[in-house]
Formats: sequence, structure tokens, C-alpha cells
Amino acid sequence: MYHETKKQETCAKKTSNLFKKTARHKQQEKFMPDKKNLKIISWNVNGLRAVLKKDFVNIVHGLDPDILLLQETKLQEDQRTDEMIDLHPYSSFWSYSTIKKGYSGVAAYSKQEPQKVTTRFLKPEFDNEGRVIQLDYKGFTLFNIYFPNGQMNDARLKYKLDFYDWFLNLADKLRDQGKSLIITGDFNTAHNEIDLKNPKPNSKRSGFLRIERDVLDQMVDKGYVDTFRHFYPDQVTYSWWSYRFNARKNNAGWRIDYFFVTKDLMDKGVVRKAFIHNDVFGSDHCPVGISIEI
Repeated sequence: MYHETKKQETCAKKTSNLFKKTARHKQQEKFMPDKKNLKIISWNVNGLRAVLKKDFVNIVHGLDPDILLLQETKLQEDQRTDEMIDLHPYSSFWSYSTIKKGYSGVAAYSKQEPQKVTTRFLKPEFDNEGRVIQLDYKGFTLFNIYFPNGQMNDARLKYKLDFYDWFLNLADKLRDQGKSLIITGDFNTAHNEIDLKNPKPNSKRSGFLRIERDVLDQMVDKGYVDTFRHFYPDQVTYSWWSYRFNARKNNAGWRIDYFFVTKDLMDKGVVRKAFIHNDVFGSDHCPVGISIEI
């Protein structure tokens, strides 16, 4: 009888401990949700209407990004089709040039609804060219940007440099508020000699001017990390090729499409990999991307 009672007490104690562990485990799950793996891809499509005729939808479904960011859509709002807007399973977000038709423009497609989307930044000289979408998610703020090209004339080069300055001030303010930033798009500047096929002949051309490259140096000095160079410091891979002189066939390209992130995302191991899909055609640029775990 004594042994039987003792056995019952032991069983009761084990059951009680099991319930405590289960309750504690559930409580931990509540405060430590599973991390998500996200693939984010950026692509200057050089005209969304044009790339739709070049198997764009199948390319997107093959790449299967969680977030897809496009630059140079060259669209006004009333030119969008249902196919563009309702690309299953994504929600879409848009910014357009209001000063010139068939020019500039950016778009974002996201499987997960952002907490907030911003396309106007109270800076009319930049807002009116439709170059920026800011998407706020839990854990990070994502910028999709089509940075200006400065090759037309000195005025456009100044506009480009002013745009860089404005945006970096905005990014710094958000970072100083504790935001983790992912900044992607067509930067229209090759950073270092490794990032273009012919650096010396292009050293006096906008896109590889020292004054433009200094901006990217400044970003790195401030703690923004070029994700592709972080993982592949010595790899020669390009993301843009001129349509002239068989540049893509000869791989005479430039790497001007980037993913920069704030250093905290690298330190925490959030950015798992970076990649350039230079086997994907349809535009003079190819898609670039990162995978994150957050």
C-alpha cells in the first residue's frame, strides 16, 4: 500500500512538471515567434510594358521573390493594366513621374502586406519624378529607388548629386531613430574599378565620376553595407550592359544595382546571402537580390 501511494505521488509530480514545461514552452513561443525567410529582388526593367512582352510573368514566378522591386517602369497610373496590378500572389504599390510621360517610375510587389507605404516625401523636385517607394515592415524599412542618371548634362549631374545627398540625410535620420534599413535599386553609379569592365575610359563619364563614387564611399564609411561585396569581395559580376557593341554578349558591363543594408542587419546575421541573376534577360539590367531571415 505504501509503495502504491508513493508511485501515485511520483506520477502526479511528473504530470505537474510536464504541464509546467508545456505552459512555459507556450509562453516562450508567444514571445519568440519563428523567424521568416524572405527573398527580396530588385530589377530595373527599362519599361514594364516592354518586359511584359518578354516573359516577365514567368520570370517572376520562376524567381519567386517574397518582395519584388522594379525601377524604370515608364508608366503613368492610367497606363497600368490588370495584369500589372494584380500579379498573383502579390499586392502592388506604385510611384509615377508627374512631369513626363514614359519616364522613370518605380513599383513594388509584396506577398506580405507592408505596415506602411510612402511614395511622397515632401520634396517636390524629387517626388515628381516618381523615384522612391518606402515600405515599412516589422523589423526593417525597405527603400526601392531609381537614382537619377547624370549623363545628360551638368544640370542633371547636379540633380543626381542633390538626390543622393537628400536621400542619405533621410536614411541617416531613420537609422538614428533605430530603424534597420534595406536600400535597393538602380544607383546609376559603379562604385569601384571591379564594378565595371572598362574603368579608365569611363573615369570622366557620369556613372563612374569620382564625385559620384565618393557618395558610395560615404555610405560605406557611415556603416551601410554593400551586401554583394560583403559576400563576394573579389567577384566580377555585372548587372547592366549597354545595348550597343554587343556589350552583354561580351560581358562588358557595369554593376550599378545594389542592396545596401544598415550594419545591424549584417551583425545580427539577418542577411543570409546576396546574388545577381545575370542569366535573366528581358531588360538591359538583370535582377539582383538578397535572402534575409527575420
